[in-house]
Amino acid sequence: MTRTLNGAQRELLGLVSRAAFVNPFSPERDRLDEQIAGTGPGDPDVLARLVVSVTEGLERLAQKGPISPAAFAGDDAELVEHGILFDTFHRHIDDIDDHIARQLASGSEPIAAPFGPAVLGELAGCGIAEERAKRMLALYFQMRRAYFFIAHGLVGRSPSMRRLRESLWNSVFTHEIRLYDRFLWDRMEDFSTILLGETGTGKGAAAAAVGRSGFIPYDTKTGRFEFSFTESFVPINLSQFPESLIESELFGHQKGAFTGAFEDRGGVFDRCRAHGAAFLDEIGEVSAPVQIKLLRVLQERLYTPVGGREERQFAGRVIAATHRPLDELRRDGRFRDDFYYRLSSDVIHVPPLRTRVAEDPQELDDLLDSLIPRLVGESSTELHEMVSTAIDRDLGCAYGWPGNVRELEQCIRRVLLTRRCSPDAQARVDESAGLSAALVGGALTAEELVRRYCALLYERHGTYVEVAKITGLDRRTVRKYVSGPEE
Repeated sequence: MTRTLNGAQRELLGLVSRAAFVNPFSPERDRLDEQIAGTGPGDPDVLARLVVSVTEGLERLAQKGPISPAAFAGDDAELVEHGILFDTFHRHIDDIDDHIARQLASGSEPIAAPFGPAVLGELAGCGIAEERAKRMLALYFQMRRAYFFIAHGLVGRSPSMRRLRESLWNSVFTHEIRLYDRFLWDRMEDFSTILLGETGTGKGAAAAAVGRSGFIPYDTKTGRFEFSFTESFVPINLSQFPESLIESELFGHQKGAFTGAFEDRGGVFDRCRAHGAAFLDEIGEVSAPVQIKLLRVLQERLYTPVGGREERQFAGRVIAATHRPLDELRRDGRFRDDFYYRLSSDVIHVPPLRTRVAEDPQELDDLLDSLIPRLVGESSTELHEMVSTAIDRDLGCAYGWPGNVRELEQCIRRVLLTRRCSPDAQARVDESAGLSAALVGGALTAEELVRRYCALLYERHGTYVEVAKITGLDRRTVRKYVSGPEE
């Protein structure tokens, strides 16, 4: 007998269905989580409450008989399946996260995934077909990897960083996972991505997050995923190589192809496997002849090693990045239009640090919380306060961070060594960049505007008296805005 959902069940599972397929870094997902869990904005326990709500809803549904999509008709069957998939995923999140951590530590050899048989058994028990269940297991692993690398590799609460994380997720799964699951899970190699941003903004971290998040099939015979995600991302910085060696690094070469080629050697495209990604950093540095050969890789998936005649097939995905303005390079004829159009299925802008800090001053604290443990091996409130104090004292809140996150890393090292951090000499030219970005972005309150303007003037003129003269404020007010209220 075919079962039907009642109104409340249909409403709950309808929300779950939407939440299951929407971008987890999007404002829409936040709203759906709160609606399902029955909580307000900012509740730290919203996910736990959400999972409980879904589990309880399915348990109530099971009281009338076993839960299986086949027992329901039409849209109800799809909603029930989505509820089952959502519930199973969230009950095994900790197992998947543990597997990711262990695989990172183990390196290139795929390790056993003990949660695999359990997930497959649970899905089979709910009437999910074997092949469908296997793909869902691989998708669970892929989704959790993508979340891990995007969330942990690109920290920051500013609106521009939230948008970046959302864009990177879309680059892996499209704007809706249901679309990816139906049509594109084994076709993403046809979608190239180009990352644009200044030097030091984190384009490499963004590329790695996408490159390590490709689909990896699960092998039921070995109880392992077919390969380690640590092997799925193959980066190359093209600016490191002279023109004469770039083709060899990309396409490999045959023995005797040039002086010093004593044996066959594979290039980046040889080392990149199916479902993996080749990351071509500083793509704006390559010559037109190399662009033409790369265009062939993108269009026909074919390349030929230097000195060879046999064509090889590339099965991975291409991610590229440059700090150069591509519009200018294209106008000057240094970057081919046909190459750009084939490369730009997805264009993602990585924001500069000055924009991030202008949008939300807490961004620096988030980055210090992330970078200090990476440098010293553990979190430290003492070191955080030391670095933060030095930045406020030596650079000021209006500093433009021309070297972006990379400069901030070096600033932390300098403070640890000397307890001071000096600004980049070039930054003096652009010291108002952070304030300008905040003004353009409409990100400042009146109080913040006055505070940052006073700080910028103090940085230039060095005395409270001079700043008071320029602004028309009294000296004590200027001191309050620049240094904070007196104790």
